[in-house]
Amino acid sequence: MPAISIEKISKRYGKVNALSKISFEVLEGEVFGLIGPDGAGKSSLFNILATLQLPTSGKATLLGYDVISDYKKIRKEIGYLPGVFSLYPDLSVYENLRFFATMYGSNLKENIHLVAPIWKQLSPFKERQAGRLSGGMKQKLALCCALIHKPKILFLDEPTTGVDPVSRREFWSLLKDIKKQGIAVLVSTPYMDEATRCDRIALMKEGKIITLNTPVQIIENYKGKLYSLKTKTIFDLLNCMLQCPIPCNYYPYGESMHVSFYDEKLELKQFTEFLEISGQGFSELTQILPTVEDCFIELVMS
Repeated sequence: MPAISIEKISKRYGKVNALSKISFEVLEGEVFGLIGPDGAGKSSLFNILATLQLPTSGKATLLGYDVISDYKKIRKEIGYLPGVFSLYPDLSVYENLRFFATMYGSNLKENIHLVAPIWKQLSPFKERQAGRLSGGMKQKLALCCALIHKPKILFLDEPTTGVDPVSRREFWSLLKDIKKQGIAVLVSTPYMDEATRCDRIALMKEGKIITLNTPVQIIENYKGKLYSLKTKTIFDLLNCMLQCPIPCNYYPYGESMHVSFYDEKLELKQFTEFLEISGQGFSELTQILPTVEDCFIELVMS
């Protein structure tokens, strides 16, 4: 039995469809990622699964419990880290952890080993008020509080948003240890680079899943041939591309532009000729492997 089972879940806010017939499963000990921009419907789905909101239609079960009729049982089995810091800022680090352990009827001393890798980093600041922690440390404390009762399912709603790159890497390293405990993890993020750290991912847009697979398989399913075009005049190049007669997808990517062709031999030759005729010089045009972000853009633009 999967830890999480979602069947055609939809959610409407007035005339707005936040979710439209979402279906997937999350297995025990799996890190499943919901990847998509703001407004994709990730938080709405989390609120439904955490029994904070009712779906408009569809069915969802956690550990075999229905999110509507069995919500009290579900709340004892899940840990939830919302996108906004929701601990008590005036309480110390240790007081917050003790409060949440008590609230779940858990013994703090007996269960502290469950969060040992995180607590090791937090313990030097255990007397500090939670509101005075850095962004990364706040998220680590929130993760401790969500895990202290040893949940079977962990929800992480954009846990690394606004966190520095070093803390982001540390946070994902902690998830590896959590996975080893057999906990099913459902995590959402707007950062495409974090997708490769998940076992499977669902790419979302406007309340719908546009693809669902392992990160490796999604990249292998990329249909076009992707090239990186480097030029010193990227803005001039983007304006020039508005007149490009060759079928292709293109978008700025850092200091270069990514261009995808679907009839590589014919279109690549025509493209270079177009650049020469347009007077657009470039220093490099190299075929590259796509990232999950490139795959997302291809799916959206196709």
